[in-house]
Amino acid sequence: MSTQISGEARRHQIPGDYAAADRFIEKRGWTDGLPVIPPTEELVAAMLAATRRRPEEILGLMQPLKGVVTVEKVAANAVMAGCYPEYFPVVLASVKAVLQEQFHVGSTSCTTGGAAPVIIVSGPIAAKLEINSGTGCFGGGFRANATIGRALRLTMRNLGGAKPGGVEKSTQAWPGKITFCFAENEGRSPWEPLRVESGYPLEASTVTVTAVRCLYPVCEGTQTAGIGILETIASAMRVFGSPIYSQGLRNKVPVVVVLGPEHAVEIARAGFSKQDVKRYLFEHVRLPMRDLQGRIYAGEGGDWPAWIDVNDPDVLVPIVAEPERFIVIVAGGDGRHSAWLPSWNVCQGATELIDQG
Repeated sequence: MSTQISGEARRHQIPGDYAAADRFIEKRGWTDGLPVIPPTEELVAAMLAATRRRPEEILGLMQPLKGVVTVEKVAANAVMAGCYPEYFPVVLASVKAVLQEQFHVGSTSCTTGGAAPVIIVSGPIAAKLEINSGTGCFGGGFRANATIGRALRLTMRNLGGAKPGGVEKSTQAWPGKITFCFAENEGRSPWEPLRVESGYPLEASTVTVTAVRCLYPVCEGTQTAGIGILETIASAMRVFGSPIYSQGLRNKVPVVVVLGPEHAVEIARAGFSKQDVKRYLFEHVRLPMRDLQGRIYAGEGGDWPAWIDVNDPDVLVPIVAEPERFIVIVAGGDGRHSAWLPSWNVCQGATELIDQG
């Protein structure tokens, strides 16, 4: 397995049973506090067999400490996370996504804001691998969700070097720092899937990865008219104290909005397309300058885009720079709940095609 920040993956001879190997790995800081599967030569080889890529192929450098990311090293971390080999193409695509320049993986890993990647899987591979898109899709109970997200985090941690007590500076962090992966509930969505919206063909499968700070739940169990549901969601997103308003506009970072199936159908029935939803949220998810200036990270000048009049206390500041910066998807089961996820202030997110060989 890989133990270096850069260079070829090393091999270690670990005497003893599984418990001894697990302690060996834990003492070297290669895990996230949970038990792992030791990445033996045999298990890493089985993981590598799920891709056409060469083990020594370099995918990039993982910031902040510029660890060399090879296919073999990713495979070792996927084994430790508990992935089945058939999950490996999704893990590889997720790693490639965070290595894109606009993702800013180094600052994502180090910020005091506790940002963590969320993997959104779109396409037929989600059903094939049983990546949960329905009831409890943000929670446990599905190996694919838990281990794919964990494999990405372990790769970022072990090859990028950002760990608590070092350059990882999360003030509090949140469970997304361990794993966060789910799929679109495409079968219950009234709109085009995320991959098609992003320019990929319907038969393709993709991952969209962005760094988020937390998850805000939104409940609307009384309103059944689409406009009423949107009003509730917009109101729930006007959060005093959220740095997304003052940090994300200049860098055009996204905000993820995950609509429960019932909410999505009722909004669509009212005549709203996905683009209409984005435009509505852009116009209505705003806070007045008087509530922002001098608070959070909102100083007197430089952080604001030129089109915002910082001298007008009544000017309404949107949560994103443009409607297209909302990522709107449908996921979850019944129960009339939705959610939104604010992004880290420099992470614009990234999408990658899953190479299924």
